[in-house]
Amino acid sequence: MKNKNISIKGARQHNLKGVNLDIPRDQLIVMTGLSGSGKSSLAFDTIYAEGQRRYVESLSAYARQFLGQMEKPDVDSIEGLSPAIAIDQKTTSNNPRSTVSTITEIYDYLRLLFARAGTPYCPNHGVEITSQTVQEMVDKVMELPERSKIQVFAPIIHGRKGQHKKLLESLGKEGFARVVVDDEVYDIEEVPELSKNKKHNIDVVVDRLVVRDGIEARLGDSLQTALVKGEGNITVNVIDGDDLFFSENYACPICGFTVSEMEPRLFSFNAPYGACKGCDGLGMKMAVNKKLVIPDDTLTLEEGALVPWEPISSGYYPQLLKQTCKHFNIDMKKPFKDLSDKEQKIVLYGSGGEVLTYKFRQENGVSRTREMPFEGVLNNIDRRYRESPSEYTREVMSRYMRETTCETCGGYRLNDEALSVKVDNRHIGHSVDQPVGEALEFFNTLELSEKNRTIAAPILKEINERLLFLRNVGLGYLTLNRRSGTLSGGEAQRIRLATQIGSRLSGVLYILDEPSIGLHQRDNERLINTLKDMRDLGNTLIVVEHDEDTMLSSDYLIDIGPGAGEHGGEIIAAGTPEEVKRNEESITGLYLSGRRQIPLPENYRDINPDRMIEVKGARANNLKDIDVKIPMSVLNVVTGVSGSGKSTLVNEIIYKALHTRLYKSKQIPGEHDSIEIADELEKIIDIDQSPIGRTPRSNSATYTGVFDDIRDVFAQTNEAKVRGYNKGRFSFNVKGGRCEACRGDGIIKIEMHFLPDVFVPCEVCDGKRYNRETLEVKYKDKSIADVLAMTVEESYYFFENLPKIKRKIKTLLDVGLGYVKLGQPATTLSGGEAQRVKLASELHKRSNGRSLYILDEPTTGLHSEDIGRLIKVLQRLVDNGDTVIIIEHNLDVIKVADNIVDLGPEGGVGGGTIVVDGTIKDVIDEPKSHTGYHLKKWLNRNHQGANHGQ
Repeated sequence: MKNKNISIKGARQHNLKGVNLDIPRDQLIVMTGLSGSGKSSLAFDTIYAEGQRRYVESLSAYARQFLGQMEKPDVDSIEGLSPAIAIDQKTTSNNPRSTVSTITEIYDYLRLLFARAGTPYCPNHGVEITSQTVQEMVDKVMELPERSKIQVFAPIIHGRKGQHKKLLESLGKEGFARVVVDDEVYDIEEVPELSKNKKHNIDVVVDRLVVRDGIEARLGDSLQTALVKGEGNITVNVIDGDDLFFSENYACPICGFTVSEMEPRLFSFNAPYGACKGCDGLGMKMAVNKKLVIPDDTLTLEEGALVPWEPISSGYYPQLLKQTCKHFNIDMKKPFKDLSDKEQKIVLYGSGGEVLTYKFRQENGVSRTREMPFEGVLNNIDRRYRESPSEYTREVMSRYMRETTCETCGGYRLNDEALSVKVDNRHIGHSVDQPVGEALEFFNTLELSEKNRTIAAPILKEINERLLFLRNVGLGYLTLNRRSGTLSGGEAQRIRLATQIGSRLSGVLYILDEPSIGLHQRDNERLINTLKDMRDLGNTLIVVEHDEDTMLSSDYLIDIGPGAGEHGGEIIAAGTPEEVKRNEESITGLYLSGRRQIPLPENYRDINPDRMIEVKGARANNLKDIDVKIPMSVLNVVTGVSGSGKSTLVNEIIYKALHTRLYKSKQIPGEHDSIEIADELEKIIDIDQSPIGRTPRSNSATYTGVFDDIRDVFAQTNEAKVRGYNKGRFSFNVKGGRCEACRGDGIIKIEMHFLPDVFVPCEVCDGKRYNRETLEVKYKDKSIADVLAMTVEESYYFFENLPKIKRKIKTLLDVGLGYVKLGQPATTLSGGEAQRVKLASELHKRSNGRSLYILDEPTTGLHSEDIGRLIKVLQRLVDNGDTVIIIEHNLDVIKVADNIVDLGPEGGVGGGTIVVDGTIKDVIDEPKSHTGYHLKKWLNRNHQGANHGQ
């Protein structure tokens, strides 16, 4: 009998405390709980890991050697398990060839569509390129009005230099009487002498006819003769009418542009057959950016207007620059922008490299000099970047280079041949260069011939289904040619989700990690309906999620807790959302029922109109030339539907422009006119979700700096002083105190040939990182290794008598990381945890109120209880006088903001404008604001009777 449940017994993976649980199959199950409570340990590290292990074990020994052995999770038994697929937040691919359309297989169907239903056109003349028989050509000519006068031309020469005397003689001997040379008709004996340095066009006149019944045979013979002479191409010149062009090849009859056989591979930018030769199918090229070479054209040459000189060589280039300016009489004390175009060019190109030389030549016995053609700095940087054997030189050159759109293909990645093929007047590059929403409309309204409509019907069905899935998971604003490496974790996850929906599998166990990340409340309902559709196909969905709407829409809700880390790992409540709501032990239930909530601020901060960060003319990406004012020393939230332009405004313009101004960095901000700040900032800190370190040696203790203080404590113990140990002895990064067998890693990597690398604890130090002598030094009966093995919470009480250390550790506690071990490798921290470590490291620094903090969706991975804690931390930053800008969809964060900027009204091309900016009341009262609509509804449900005004 089929199992109705997935039965788990004795799950002890990570912090799980022998969990026993029955999960109903073929249902939408949501697992929730505080950050670090054990949700992922149960869903991914236990259920999914066991499902994967069993699948791999079912394969042959030959296949298993490539997949590797999978470790059995720490669980007694799991019954009723289906084949498992995990859809997590990892970026799909950093391969520049991977795009939204290739991941979802839409591009594969597009290649087929254009190969089977496309029509090639000459890119030079716009003429349809078709292959026709002589009979089809005769029928086309006979459609002309009766008595029409026509001439049959065979193109012989097109755009070739020369006098072509031998060709004309040969044509005369073959019996041809007339030729058309450069659009002029001549008797073949009377053609004037042609200039050998000019390009010429020559057509031979094969026949002259009047259209009437009975000429078909003669016309056919003439066309056949013209095809032979014109190598498959013919021009039928209609007197007082438009010329007709015919070809028996897939070639333009005017210029000879050819299209080879139209197969799907022609439209692939990953193969030489279809890829653009200029960029090898990437659509982008590294090129010198003039703004990086001359960031400030108000400086003089003497003041260093030309940036590259100094980093490359502090001696040679300035001297060369002086020599060049002296030779050409250019004033080095003049601002660069005031130099004439010619002077700018001389300086840029003349001082640019080693090939600035002068050639001596003799004229009447007198030596004269002449400038040699020389490379300029822009070309020289490009050449040295590509050709230099020195890694250092290439690294230096890359500072002045950025990716730019390939000029050859215009960023479409394909060669002329592929881009010449069109469906409904669009080539395949145009088809993917549009958002999902627009693409849906385009493919639904394609104008095709009856034959092509029949061919395209099954292909369009597959394309439209996949586009619908993307729109239904809230990704209608993404363009199909968007690189997968630029997608956020949430976007990448939802794309994989859309791909799985398209597979129409049933009987599968899907495990998802917060699919609502980065999704506006407006799009949440679509996502939930998509999850329900997958369930209705006969699948089981386990979703790790904190979103309230998703929890309330689930069939079965599992709350794990009660706390985080060692205080978690237990099932607190399991049942329908209504049953969990009634459970007094469940923190999640308390929030869902409204008995516990994050309070609204008693008072919002006043906004000083004279203290603003003012952006003018922001027009990068989809922003529509907007002016934005961000008040200083308040909590700002930038919100709006997905794809409305939030990240472009905050990360691409505000952060990069101010960072460049403060730190003279080589970042290029998004397009805008200007950015002004009322008070001068001293610091700008971007607290994003990138890792705090890329090796296991980095951890929260080293990143926040508290490990330095801890090592000082151990160095000051009596035992350390007796032995002569300084603080360096307690570092696992340098020789002396560390274990040399594992070089302070605590683990040893064993390389396996066909299997993945295996990491085992070091047998010498037993994973403690230090040698025996170092571990003999104790503070309060604990070694340095024991301290690193403590959780943040344990270490807080352990060092409670040391204010400096306690203050730094307290910041980690405040951001909800009490469950993380001090020495936990950075590589094992999630993006949200890494972001909170960065936030903690800023909190313990002294502030003078002149810092700007930028956070991008800091609530990722946080339970409502953790969000309340995070909000308190952010309010502390603002209370110090600093300015905070948060990109966020979470309504709990939006409701506490002093100032809200709502972008939209839609995503992609439908966004990029300010729908409303101001207080929470302004947003709620704006009828066009999707944010305001959902915020009002949510506040009325969770804060009944509260005053939302100020």
